Amino acid sequence: MLKTKSVHSAPEADDGLRILTSRFRGRGIPKTRYDVWMASLGSSEPLLKRWKAGKIDWADYSKSYKEEIFSSRDFDARNKTIKNHGQKFTLRLIKNLAERQNVTLLCQCREDEQHCHRHILQRLILNSAV
Repeated sequence: MLKTKSVHSAPEADDGLRILTSRFRGRGIPKTRYDVWMASLGSSEPLLKRWKAGKIDWADYSKSYKEEIFSSRDFDARNKTIKNHGQKFTLRLIKNLAERQNVTLLCQCREDEQHCHRHILQRLILNSAV
């Protein structure tokens, strides 16, 4: 099972593997709140700053975040055979883990925040053939 929570919510036994998916870990967040920090699954600093400053709406943020997740930039250009296609392999790993055990995607947003990238990430993992 793949679920989402705020990193500020207390860990629960059924959370399974807790993955912090924020670009920034956050001040004062104890490392006991998550098992692994995967900053590369958070939105880029420029995108996050535009969203936080209100310079883009949620639809534009979502579209840009999805593009970032699958963007390989110049990395794939250096590899002729095997292409990374951004975070495709990481998403596949999380999907496989979630089929075998509980996995919880964490972010610093409030628990009830609907406009959070962790929800987009969850849908990408569950609904795509990554």
